[in-house]
Amino acid sequence: MHEKRFHGILARMKASSLMIHGGAGTGRESDRYHASLRGIVEVGARLLDEGASALDVVTRCVILLEDDPLYNAGCGSVLNVDGDVRLDASIMDGRHLEAGAIAGVRGVRNPVLLARTVMERSEHVFLIGAGAEEFARANDLIFADDTYFLSQERIGELEKAKAQQGVANKLGTVGAVARDKFGNLAAATSTGGLTNQARGRVGDSPIIGAGTYADNLTCAVSCTGIGEHLLRTTLARAASLLVELQGLGAAAAAQAAKQILVDRVQGLGGLIIIDKHGECAHAHSTPGMRTAWAKDGQIRVDIT
Repeated sequence: MHEKRFHGILARMKASSLMIHGGAGTGRESDRYHASLRGIVEVGARLLDEGASALDVVTRCVILLEDDPLYNAGCGSVLNVDGDVRLDASIMDGRHLEAGAIAGVRGVRNPVLLARTVMERSEHVFLIGAGAEEFARANDLIFADDTYFLSQERIGELEKAKAQQGVANKLGTVGAVARDKFGNLAAATSTGGLTNQARGRVGDSPIIGAGTYADNLTCAVSCTGIGEHLLRTTLARAASLLVELQGLGAAAAAQAAKQILVDRVQGLGGLIIIDKHGECAHAHSTPGMRTAWAKDGQIRVDIT
């Protein structure tokens, strides 16, 4: 009986896939990004090989991205008009379309963990600002003081944006998508927003269907770019619908979603996608995008 059950489990197991991104933009400092992305995707791939769930793997990868000051998320987040860091994140489990999201949060060391906690320990999908921070404290999440998030580089970027009387998109939003050995999909995204953004501004990253989407019947998607463009096209959900309604695979769906972004709003952004068959792809309308993926025992880093 035990042998039969064991073989039944093996029969249901499938090849796993993982993609991460460190934002859309340019290939500046490509060596630093290459080493970081490769190291993080290697950690995630090892977890998948050991049988970890897609949800646990995207959580872990985004935590590692948030902990790296290279990216506009977590400790590397940009500053808003007040010189504050406001954090946004979301996560989605493709098994039952469960999701969690937070926006406008201060001090939480790993926003993606708070988004997941909202999904798993509350009756809600989306919490913002002080309410989300109160929820984080009630659930013993780790906070960091302001000095953890502030750097001379980010302060300089804010001063430059103020001098130019505009906002600047660091385009370093981070995200991860995965398919585990049982065919389950998950996605997560995290960001610090735009340099010099208005008080209270929220982009696409914490919005389910715009910055993040996962459905076992279609695909898992994480987006990056100018949030207003991605919000107006609900880009992550658009990619999923292309898989669902047109039967497109990951590569074709990524390109078609990007074209929607360009054709409808002349948008700047990109997305990573893993479809229900485990195929990986990305597409972007920005000058470049930083991605890495692991599939079939191989790891690849793309910085364009």
